[in-house]
Amino acid sequence: MSNDSTLPGDARTKRPAGRMEHEHSPDAIRRRLESGPKHNYLRDWIYGGVDGAVTTLAVVTGVAGAQLSAWIILALGFANLFADGFSMAASNYLGTKSEHDDWRRLQDIENRHIDLAPEGEREEVRQIFARKGFEGEQLSRMVELVTADRERWVQTMLIDEYGLPHAVRSPSIAALCTFTAFLICGLAPLVPYLFRSEHSLTLSVLLTGIVFFVIGSVKSRWSTSSWWHSGFTTLAVGGIAASLAYFTGVFIKWLLS
Repeated sequence: MSNDSTLPGDARTKRPAGRMEHEHSPDAIRRRLESGPKHNYLRDWIYGGVDGAVTTLAVVTGVAGAQLSAWIILALGFANLFADGFSMAASNYLGTKSEHDDWRRLQDIENRHIDLAPEGEREEVRQIFARKGFEGEQLSRMVELVTADRERWVQTMLIDEYGLPHAVRSPSIAALCTFTAFLICGLAPLVPYLFRSEHSLTLSVLLTGIVFFVIGSVKSRWSTSSWWHSGFTTLAVGGIAASLAYFTGVFIKWLLS
């Protein structure tokens, strides 16, 4: 049983005393393991959401800094929203798909090596488990168990020799999460201009700041950081990007005037 004194301060304060994340009854454990590992697409959503808000706000503040019309802001903003959002989703799809391709490539290599040099592959398994602390009869038994099943043998090599995950995320779902988050969060800076608000720029910055803070706060659920610390960190990153874009627009207007 773990000792809470070894956990970071935020982790200790976030976890209620005596509460565990899942049940440990035999039936609950069996159901959880039978369902297999669940993929987490949080990073894809955060990646798309933050970038959508940052790039769209950058367009808004940059054009506003150059003192151009609201129609130009909307035209460039929506062009960025869909073109850049699709580009990011496509890049994430291709990047995640390459992980699948690499998995299959290494799987073929290990299968070929087992056919051509089975004793060498058994020695690799032996050294892998020796590094984990097994020795003597226990080590020999582990090697025997792993190499008795070819699928388990290859899986062990992929994970322990190459450092691959147990399973690779879906490229389609990863891309969809990125694109959806980009559109939703990237729309925030444009909303005041759609309604032709008198203080569009101020409201745009305010709304986007709220989006940044919410993304950071939600992200803290999967980390040991407090919600307010994670929220303000994300807000600060977005604020720097928006400020750079705004002053770039001001500088370009000054340069061309």
